[in-house]
Amino acid sequence: MRLTTKGRYAVTALLDLALHSESGPVSLAEIAKRQELSLSYLEQLFVKLRRNKLVASSRGPGGGYSFDRDLATVSVADIIEAVDEVVDATNCSGKSDCHEGQTCLTHHLWDDLTRQIHDFLDGISLADLVQRKEIQAVSARQRHAFAEANLEQVVRIAVSD
Repeated sequence: MRLTTKGRYAVTALLDLALHSESGPVSLAEIAKRQELSLSYLEQLFVKLRRNKLVASSRGPGGGYSFDRDLATVSVADIIEAVDEVVDATNCSGKSDCHEGQTCLTHHLWDDLTRQIHDFLDGISLADLVQRKEIQAVSARQRHAFAEANLEQVVRIAVSD
């Protein structure tokens, strides 16, 4: 059992969006740069996130993504499910056909674990994560690094002109 890149990227991107959307829509390019994620992969994920009404997009200058719901109503499980990710500890994807077409000896144990993981992730909202001091500290560090990188780019452009 493992949460794949798809689920991890989606949660990371939406947490970044939650941390930076106070002044309006956030571009995927900004999220990709801050989180060192592939922009094209984020674009694919955000199609699914928008389709599942977790985010809304706006076009044009100053456009980007914002939330379609209150952060307190968006759970980590919602995000993972919106990108078609499943966290499942069973070997049979919960179908009970893990041992020669029948339920295996430990199926119910792994099925219970799957439910516990889902309930755990469903109990954590983006609002909860945004309030965590350690997440705020990481965000501040990333914001500082992002600002420095942008300043260096401006200086390089000015020097080359």
